[in-house]
Amino acid sequence: MLDCIVWMANRHEPVNGKHSKIILDKHGNLFLTDAGHRVVWSTDITSSSSATYVGLHLLDSGNLILRSSGPRPRDDTVMWQSFDHPTNTLLPEQKFTQFTELVSSRSSGNISSGYYKFYFDNDNVLRLLYSGPEISSVYWPDPAVLPWESGRTTYNDSRVALLDPLGNFTSSDDWKFLASDYGEKIPKRLTLDVDGNVRLYSLLRSGEWAVSWQAIDTPCQVHGICGPNAICRYNASSGRSCYCAPGYERKNLSDWSQGCKPKFESFCKLPDPKTGEFIRFPHLDFYGYDEDFYPNYTLNQCKKKCLELCNCKGFQHKFLEDSSKHNCYPKVLLLNGRASAADPGSIYFRLPKAILSSDQLQQESSTLNCSHSPKDVELQRVYSRSRNSELLLKILLILAVVIAGFEALGVLLVLCFVTGIRKTKDEARQGYHLAALGFRRYTYAELRKATRNFTDEIGRGAVGSIYRAILSGDWVAAVKRLNEMSLHGEEEFLAEVSTIGKLNHMNLIELWATVLRGSTAF
Repeated sequence: MLDCIVWMANRHEPVNGKHSKIILDKHGNLFLTDAGHRVVWSTDITSSSSATYVGLHLLDSGNLILRSSGPRPRDDTVMWQSFDHPTNTLLPEQKFTQFTELVSSRSSGNISSGYYKFYFDNDNVLRLLYSGPEISSVYWPDPAVLPWESGRTTYNDSRVALLDPLGNFTSSDDWKFLASDYGEKIPKRLTLDVDGNVRLYSLLRSGEWAVSWQAIDTPCQVHGICGPNAICRYNASSGRSCYCAPGYERKNLSDWSQGCKPKFESFCKLPDPKTGEFIRFPHLDFYGYDEDFYPNYTLNQCKKKCLELCNCKGFQHKFLEDSSKHNCYPKVLLLNGRASAADPGSIYFRLPKAILSSDQLQQESSTLNCSHSPKDVELQRVYSRSRNSELLLKILLILAVVIAGFEALGVLLVLCFVTGIRKTKDEARQGYHLAALGFRRYTYAELRKATRNFTDEIGRGAVGSIYRAILSGDWVAAVKRLNEMSLHGEEEFLAEVSTIGKLNHMNLIELWATVLRGSTAF
């Protein structure tokens, strides 16, 4: 079984496990000391003076509790429990309230508090928040839409949520979900992972934890995942990856959350701050941190507006179908960069001319931008042909034509052979029916042609209509249509018709032929 930490007492101050101690004193206070006997964590509680017993218990639910008891019923109480102080994981039957929050770990190898929080906000809505060293922003549910558009309500201020053991999560803001294995009585946990996504895990029989639900399906939707001045791209086969924006380089090679730093000096420090040129990257967006919103702006107007602002890092120019206008969004910060083919906008990065023309920037562009339209890039290719290559090309073309001709002839011969066999079988079958039944069996197509698609009705009986038909040889016949016949199959129908054909009936001069098509007979 893969071990999983579901609660931590001192995630910010790890201690040496060899000489550290956890102590429960006589007053009911639980505390942890390090190797130097320094208290690094405690419950900060004291039992009542009348309590005769204080104990620490780990329940089957995963809840660690301090319980006291005494001579009076009111002395029997839970003094403290880990369920009231979650770290990054919520267990079944553990209430999640306005006083609790889940905080991700810093990384897979660092259990200290990370940058992501799962909590109830002041609008009574469960949210995911990126809380970075300098900037914080909500990224789930989509901050671009109102809570009710995400299926949430803001009118219930109880702020409580619960995961039951079967995998049903319900919240006071009307948000709910079911695990993919809902109903199975297996251990489950809801964890805010280091990548900023909330996932529900189920413990399989193999001892592995499998994801049975997750809040975010597109990993690049998570804010801060690649840091400032960086771009997140997701590929189903290779997963998520981060890249620096053109003109920027990584700040810390071991930590993408610190993002990228510029290779050039700020425009605000230049003698002429209204300089710079632009390079376009389509299907790209940096969420938020716009200087302002300028509707119905042309591309040149947007460039001019960005150049007027010394702190403008670039801008997004996006066409909105609902308004049929291009909008301009100058960016004072490049945060939450995300590349997506579904994004209709383009980002124009503002860079010094020297950086823009560098070979290194061209290499970065080819890595980032793989979706240019024909208008963006014109490929210039020049080919030189020798006489030998032209002769070889002619020979290959002649061979291709000859091979294609042989293939077409072969297909034609096979079709003729199959058609001949089918025709022979049909004729033999007709001969068999003619000899066995004493009359011919027509096809439905022949009968439809003889009756002119059943347009000349000359009578109607209890089980069907009668039509006039002209058979081959200009024979005039009456065709009776039997709908939804009660006979059970083709052989029984033919046997019945054979019997009728041998009878001398006052209303039947002669039975010439029959047709059977599905549940309809003629």
